[in-house]
Amino acid sequence: MRRFAPASVRSRPGPVVWVIPGLLTLAVTLTGIGHAQPWRDELATWSAAIRPVPDLVRMTRTIDAATGPYYLLVHGWTALAGASPTALRLPSALAMAVAAALTARLGAVLVGRRAGLLAGLLFAVLPVTSRYGQEARPYALATLFAVLATLLLVEALRRPTWRRWAGYALAVAALALLHLIALTLLAAHAVVVLLTAARGPAAVVDPPGRSRAEMPDASRPCRRHPWRSTQPRDRAPVERHGCHGAPQTPAALHPATRSSAGGTPRVSPGSREHGTDAPEAERQDVTGEAREGSAPGRRVLAGWLLALVPVVVLVTPLALVARGQRGRQLDWVDPARLPDLAALPGALAQSGVVGGFVLALAALGAARLGRRALLPVAAVLLPVVLVFAAGTIVPLWVTRYLVFTVPFACVLAGAALAAARVTPAPARTPGTATPAEPERTATPAAAGRTAAPAEAEQGPTSPRGRIAAGIAVVVLAGLLGLPDQVALRRTHEWPRSAPVDYAGAAGIIRAEQRPGDAIVYSPRDGWLFPDLGMAYHMGRRLPRDVLVVRDQRQDASLWAVECDDPARCLAGVDRVWLVVTGRRPDPPAAVPGAKGDALRAGYTVRQVWPRPGITVALLVR
Repeated sequence: MRRFAPASVRSRPGPVVWVIPGLLTLAVTLTGIGHAQPWRDELATWSAAIRPVPDLVRMTRTIDAATGPYYLLVHGWTALAGASPTALRLPSALAMAVAAALTARLGAVLVGRRAGLLAGLLFAVLPVTSRYGQEARPYALATLFAVLATLLLVEALRRPTWRRWAGYALAVAALALLHLIALTLLAAHAVVVLLTAARGPAAVVDPPGRSRAEMPDASRPCRRHPWRSTQPRDRAPVERHGCHGAPQTPAALHPATRSSAGGTPRVSPGSREHGTDAPEAERQDVTGEAREGSAPGRRVLAGWLLALVPVVVLVTPLALVARGQRGRQLDWVDPARLPDLAALPGALAQSGVVGGFVLALAALGAARLGRRALLPVAAVLLPVVLVFAAGTIVPLWVTRYLVFTVPFACVLAGAALAAARVTPAPARTPGTATPAEPERTATPAAAGRTAAPAEAEQGPTSPRGRIAAGIAVVVLAGLLGLPDQVALRRTHEWPRSAPVDYAGAAGIIRAEQRPGDAIVYSPRDGWLFPDLGMAYHMGRRLPRDVLVVRDQRQDASLWAVECDDPARCLAGVDRVWLVVTGRRPDPPAAVPGAKGDALRAGYTVRQVWPRPGITVALLVR
């Protein structure tokens, strides 16, 4: 008789399911990771991370409190690895690789190994994965912890223990510290927890009715002959196999269903038909199950709420400080409008074609899964709805804030890809055998049956045929996003048609400067940060910032403070490098206020160098 591995061994998705997507994501994100120069948000990260910790903490009291924990992380990282573009972005690349592996594992747990593998591979080739895996901002790390928290929640709902709830609490706390808006994911978690508490995990995270090849092995029930006695003395000796010695899992995870092969009931390991020595008094009835199920449901709900207590205590002070900074932090954000929802898939995927493609696959996967789609669908839709609703009232609707929802869309898409076929099944012709049905799995009862023809295992509906079809669709998604993959490695600005060439401007000044030169920026209070761009690329060779009276570190912000009398501060300076944002044919004319008056009155333009998104001019007395 054919032996089966114990359930404790079979319950874990094989490493190929998550290792391959993780390695592929790492390879993709590391490709050209240092080509695009840091854009304005990354310059803000660099400016904050290179400050001493006391100055960094002081800065978070005035600006960027919500990003403060990430800045502290990057501060420690840059002390070890430096502040080159590659070094600044490497933590994000590693985070995206882990997120891809966790996405594959989540898909394997919720849907099946094939769907999990394809979900992880699809996530790896999306332009959005490279975009934020090559950016020194917290979105990749937030994506990692969003998937990790959801995976740990599923495990805690299936087998609640204090260790699993503690791991979930740590993951959610890390998610909150890295990205407060990602806490909208808890709305999806709440829906799943409440349904699990009311109806058991079999109704939400461990659904019945899957084929044996698709079910996670830990929840595959072992079939027994219903006419055999449950008492040891009445049973004839039979050969033991893995199901007898397998660790039992909660009965709620193994609802009795009917097998598609011969009508033999699949029974949960704790039932009398499973062959256990259950006493006769343990006959089940619906009323008793309902009464006994209410207590585990309450324990699940209590465990989840207790896991959130340290998160609330930790995050509340940070959220209050960040709320007070919202006006200054998000003054550039427009109110959310309905057309923004229509543009969300393309903007989120960093490609209109790929965004629509993934959305269609996710919709197909949700339709295929039915109620099994509840968790990933809620994890995609509820954060979007909540952030959009809030964005109509306060400035909050920013597409990249929702990057953490992408893995859950990939899980749904993976379910659709797992059902794909290379070609239609061949039609029957005279003299041709009927192809074997797909995905038949050997069982102890079928150990002696004749094996299916070898060619059926290679057919379009076989597991190998379906995985090949799914991979072909993933490759197609990668090819559709290839132009955007190339473009985002040239510039991280959005839209990509409006890059800012800080490095080019810095190179002009570096090649032409003389001792005693000064530098002036305009505007100094915006979000393009021309001063930070020149400081990053020029370092100690940067000309003297003649107008500044308090730099960013001294002002505990991202902006320097200039003197009130620019003419007086410019006295004695013969050559001034003027750096203005945008392409300006007459740079001094673009400088407003007293600073512009002093420059126009005291200097003439020697030469102008326009660069994409920025202009450099040399002014002389």
